[in-house]
Amino acid sequence: MASRRLPPLHAVRAFEAAARHLSITRAADELNVTVGAISRHVRALEARMGTALFLRGSRGLVLTAPGKAFADSAREALDRIADAAEGLHLRRFRRLSVGVYGFFLSRFLLPMWTSLKSTHPELEFDLHTSANPVDLLASRYDAVIAVSDGQHRTGLVTRPLLPIATVPVCSPDLLKDGALDFTSVPLLHNRPRPDDWRRWLDYAQLTTVPVQGGSSFENLGLAIEAAAAGLGVAIAIESLLAVDLAQLNLVRAHSIVRPTRRHFVLEYEQRMADDPAVIAFANWLCGACKQQGKNKPAATKATRKAV
Repeated sequence: MASRRLPPLHAVRAFEAAARHLSITRAADELNVTVGAISRHVRALEARMGTALFLRGSRGLVLTAPGKAFADSAREALDRIADAAEGLHLRRFRRLSVGVYGFFLSRFLLPMWTSLKSTHPELEFDLHTSANPVDLLASRYDAVIAVSDGQHRTGLVTRPLLPIATVPVCSPDLLKDGALDFTSVPLLHNRPRPDDWRRWLDYAQLTTVPVQGGSSFENLGLAIEAAAAGLGVAIAIESLLAVDLAQLNLVRAHSIVRPTRRHFVLEYEQRMADDPAVIAFANWLCGACKQQGKNKPAATKATRKAV
């Protein structure tokens, strides 16, 4: 691309101020320079362009037709530069307060943190985690990453991130003799989601398998780690399995994935919809989730209705 042949920016600023005030003196006062400096910049522009920009008379300055056209264009260009600089300032110093579902943070956002910071080094965050939906209200933060049924909520912007579908996982040692017998293997429970096993078993048409008893854990991460240690089989969220499958001694215990109507979503109040920092974070996060969906290996799925 050929380099731009631009006049000096300080000369353009001097001319635009003189054209706006129709006064060399007032332009000098605005820019805190001498009257002589403004006059020299204007003469240099006129010499560069080969045309008069002002008519100078006893009653002051009058813009010529080329001068008025250039003044209008220069004012618009300087306004755009000022807006761009202010936008960068806002993005650089705007610190976002984000409420986030803890398991999403540990399994998706933190592993992607280097990518986020390399793309948007100007963004800064205060992160607040919870597994309780009541804590993750958009009114409390600039934005929240939460679980949603996708229903429209007045005053909120909701952007889908990842689907919530469940699949059982275990240590590969439990599969060394072939497919699991779910009636004899210990089922590991995540206490905040007590119905996950019953729903998955019914969906997989294993309706006779009982779910009573077995170890229970205060969060999904601990249940998955226990499964990797060989304590039994846990129910995991398929879209957040990549880190555990890569780092732990963990495999899918069955091919059937049970879909649900719920998604991880990014939500923020409508008043934040034009905030540059929120927009930058939202666009990056949605793009990262979309890319993960493209990269996810195909899995065997039942074709029954999500519940």
